[in-house]
Amino acid sequence: MLENEVATLIIDTLNLRVDPSSIDPQAPLFNEGLGLDSIDALELAMSISKKYGFQLRSNDENNANIFASLSSLSKHIESCRTT
Repeated sequence: MLENEVATLIIDTLNLRVDPSSIDPQAPLFNEGLGLDSIDALELAMSISKKYGFQLRSNDENNANIFASLSSLSKHIESCRTT
């Protein structure tokens, strides 16, 4: 399932010490939830670009929705991926 793959990518990219299965797909990735910040978002966007073959733009007005949760990020990747 793509959500598990994306959870693993988040953990590996950001060197988090959590199990991928412990990430609630609906929980926020930023602030509460995983507590990610803007630097984490940049690192994650670069990893997503490399792995899935498309770029996430920092000026995309939909970024708040795209990065809202593991579930929303996975759905966005699924709709945009080229690899």
